[in-house]
Amino acid sequence: MDLDGLIAGTQGPTAVTDPAVLRRMSRDYYWYSPVLKRQLADVAGDVLFAPTTEAEVVAIAAACYRHDVPLTARGGGTGNYGQSMPLHGGAILDLRGLDELLWVRDGVCRVQAGKRLGKLDAELAPQGHELRLHPSTKAVATVGGFVAGGSGGVGSITWGMLREPGNILGARLVTMEAEPRVLELRGADIAKFNHSYGVTGILTELELPLAPLEQWIDVVVAFDDFRSAAAFGKAFAGSPGIVKKQCAVMAAPIGQRFLKPVAARLAPGDACALVMVAGRSVEAFAVLAAEHGGRIVHDSSRPDPERPSKVLLFELCWNHTTLWALKVEPTLTYLQTLLPADDCVDLAADLQRHFGDEVLYHLEFTRSGAGISCSALQMIRFTDEARLNEIMAYHEQRGCRLFNPHVVTIEEGGMKQVNHVQLAFKREVDPKGLLNPGKMLAWDHDGVLPGAEGEA
Repeated sequence: MDLDGLIAGTQGPTAVTDPAVLRRMSRDYYWYSPVLKRQLADVAGDVLFAPTTEAEVVAIAAACYRHDVPLTARGGGTGNYGQSMPLHGGAILDLRGLDELLWVRDGVCRVQAGKRLGKLDAELAPQGHELRLHPSTKAVATVGGFVAGGSGGVGSITWGMLREPGNILGARLVTMEAEPRVLELRGADIAKFNHSYGVTGILTELELPLAPLEQWIDVVVAFDDFRSAAAFGKAFAGSPGIVKKQCAVMAAPIGQRFLKPVAARLAPGDACALVMVAGRSVEAFAVLAAEHGGRIVHDSSRPDPERPSKVLLFELCWNHTTLWALKVEPTLTYLQTLLPADDCVDLAADLQRHFGDEVLYHLEFTRSGAGISCSALQMIRFTDEARLNEIMAYHEQRGCRLFNPHVVTIEEGGMKQVNHVQLAFKREVDPKGLLNPGKMLAWDHDGVLPGAEGEA
């Protein structure tokens, strides 16, 4: 690799080749998975660029194209399965220098892709707006990283996942060609880059719809059993009159054993629900919780001076739940599954009984189209890969859709099929396949997934 020629051709941002920096900037939270921890341990880029303008991004892309150097864009590095790890080395593109909020009008914002979501929300608040959706890693994650590598999170109980029509309005991206183009994509074209791990272009700007600023109350509700907690979660998610942003349901002993900021409020054996509800909906929420046998043990509008907590409740939810648990039991790992909506409560309770302490159930309730969806981020007491595969297979046998967090490709992680829209767009904008290589099986296998026929 001609690093000197590559660096000279970028004409702008400082190039970093310090091995320690490159190793650190080549990582995300892949180590949640013992499988990826082994497979990706030695992954590292060869050079790091940190542009501050779109023109610098274009110059870097052009130089990489000329020198046949792989280029992997990254934001805050908060992904969980190597989305932004440079499997084939090459150049790392740290986009956090593109961090301007460009404009806000009519409930919409235009923002550069490297803007941290927490800072964006803070800048929106004085104007009476907030983000519809954000991950539990809001403090560190970037707008572009969320769109390219994430799928939903806090707020999805009201607004659905990022893929729902209307949750992304437009984007500006740079292509990987001899003369990189800057494209504006809107409408149906959003599918060309959403959740593509950055293999179909380098995002530089996003246009997002906003929600009205709310006074959110963090509430922890304790339940005597997991099924009651799950039934409450589904009922809460389906209550149109209650303004809500988050609902995670945890089987025992997750809350009391792993979630230190709320553990003292829970008794051994308690299941729990961690909820964000609008201040004006708290009374209706309390009635619903009581109807399902819930006991409110924490309400942030009524702080307990003897047990103060500075942690925002959403930072105990989604993939943060596993992170808190790993601090207590470092050998844990996790799954990501979608439960059938119609019987998710009974199925989740039955699966928890079936696996016992080996698999601990954590549910996240969201909207999906006009209905309710229930995702599980189960924590697993890991023994070996063979047993992990057995657990995953059993979930699929029971009707769960598996989003495997122990693989690095888009297809294996969820779709299990070729995304022909993204594949065709990649062929157009990245003809050499230099953008984040190794993450799209359809590209590597000429439009046919391994073991499948007739997909091209």
